[in-house]
Amino acid sequence: MMSKTLDQILEGRRSQPNQLIEVLQDVQENYGYIPEEAMRAAAEGLGEPLMEVYRVVSFYKAFKLQPCGKNNLIMCMGTACHVRGARLLLEQAVGQFGVSPGEVTPDGLFSVEHVNCLGACALGPIVRENGSYHHHMTPGKLRKLIEVLRPQGTEEIQHVQA
Repeated sequence: MMSKTLDQILEGRRSQPNQLIEVLQDVQENYGYIPEEAMRAAAEGLGEPLMEVYRVVSFYKAFKLQPCGKNNLIMCMGTACHVRGARLLLEQAVGQFGVSPGEVTPDGLFSVEHVNCLGACALGPIVRENGSYHHHMTPGKLRKLIEVLRPQGTEEIQHVQA
């Protein structure tokens, strides 16, 4: 199934290395991340070395090498957000889910990331959830957001420090 979609993505772009970023964007839009198979197909189809494809994927923070949780929370750690408590929000999410930034909860429902800037400094701290921006975020607002995103009947993940 995956190779058919990759063929569709590469259709009309073969042997055009200048299409690499666009191909990778389309792959990520389809799969939610860039699987190794897709990097190999892009390299072969565009006539680029696999190392070049990997270099591009790993350079741009927008590309993901691993799948995200169903609900991906991205915390802005830029200066404006940082001075308004963004670090506390990140620590809260990491503690609540029991995962490190970039990891997915065991149930696959949540992942947490941090970035240098989300481009809304006046509204910080900002948390982006599945493409929606939540401004002036506080620990209480973050707890409520997570409650709304968590399906009814599932127990909250508790992180116990040893």
